[in-house]
Amino acid sequence: MTDTTIHKSIYLQASREVVWDYLTQPDKLATWFHAPKTSLAEGKALEMFGTESGDKLIWGDVKVARAPEYLEYSFTVKPMGDAVSTVKWTLETVAGGTRLSLEHVGLPQGADAFGLTLALDKGWDDHISRMRAHIHENTN
Repeated sequence: MTDTTIHKSIYLQASREVVWDYLTQPDKLATWFHAPKTSLAEGKALEMFGTESGDKLIWGDVKVARAPEYLEYSFTVKPMGDAVSTVKWTLETVAGGTRLSLEHVGLPQGADAFGLTLALDKGWDDHISRMRAHIHENTN
């Protein structure tokens, strides 16, 4: 059996520094994902809260934060139980902007966990689309 991994990649008409802020700064994260109370920084705990509910939705630890090129954190949500996965963001400069790549690794395995994988896959699509919209509306 192979590991279950979600891969996403998009192009954004913004510098890596602008995109980095959308991945690490509470006010920017709240526009497209969930709202942490503090900036994401290497060695710090990761806690994301629902922008409307205020409930803690995601938790883990920021493992690597190499601005503006690479961010990695452990990632757990309630439906994962005790399982811990890893989210990796890579930012590459391209002509006209940034290529942003997501790799979400270490997801729970097996047929019973497939519904969770589908939900996370769709969730990342939705969140990344919102990020693109906010970046393009606010930086052009």
